[in-house]
Amino acid sequence: MLSKAQIKYIQSLQLKKNRQKFGHFVAEGDKIVQELLQAKQPVLAVYATRNWLSEHRALAEQATGADINEVDEATLKQLSSLSTPNGALAIVKIPVAETPVLEGRISLMLETVQDPGNLGTIIRIADWFGIPQVICSPDCVDAYNAKTVQSTMGSISRVKVMTAELAPLLGKVPSYAATLHGDNIAGFGKISEGVILIGNESRGLSDEIIALCSHKITIPRLGGAESLNAGVATGIICGRLLI
Repeated sequence: MLSKAQIKYIQSLQLKKNRQKFGHFVAEGDKIVQELLQAKQPVLAVYATRNWLSEHRALAEQATGADINEVDEATLKQLSSLSTPNGALAIVKIPVAETPVLEGRISLMLETVQDPGNLGTIIRIADWFGIPQVICSPDCVDAYNAKTVQSTMGSISRVKVMTAELAPLLGKVPSYAATLHGDNIAGFGKISEGVILIGNESRGLSDEIIALCSHKITIPRLGGAESLNAGVATGIICGRLLI
């Protein structure tokens, strides 16, 4: 049985300040917990129902040093931020911050993306297209927000997510800024090095960042929609420039 202190600590990780304080985040759900364990991420603890553990105990026990805890459905619901918890929850160590390396690879850069679902989807898109890193401006939503982690569907275990000021990084490799008034993306060939920049859901990229980019690109609009969801736009751009 978990103590009140343990429950309070796990619940506290729903707040960014506490994730930063402890250096830990919460990953929820059967698939995500399995993905993190299989990827040998630094999982500190697993809290799971008897049924989940009976199916996955061997996998959980492979996580060296992880504290494996059996909990009932009521306790899991108490720990979870989800309305319907799905079998397991893990406490994971936040990776040590790294300096972005841009040369010889494709990177995604995000400026002021605020929706956790959008960020999670973009991390998942990066994983799909083999993009090793997503670089977020400091005012983006936290990548280790529970909703963001959930939206990655496990891709958070394979894609490096970094926070950095974007402007000093631009100019080192070709950069492709997604805007409403750029050049038709159909005119660009496949790229093997560079950064693709996606902006805020309502405002797009700032003028300062756009001015520093070597290419301004647009997905041609054929209908009447005012704009595209940031995740959808990222998927279309990656599909056009990387395949």
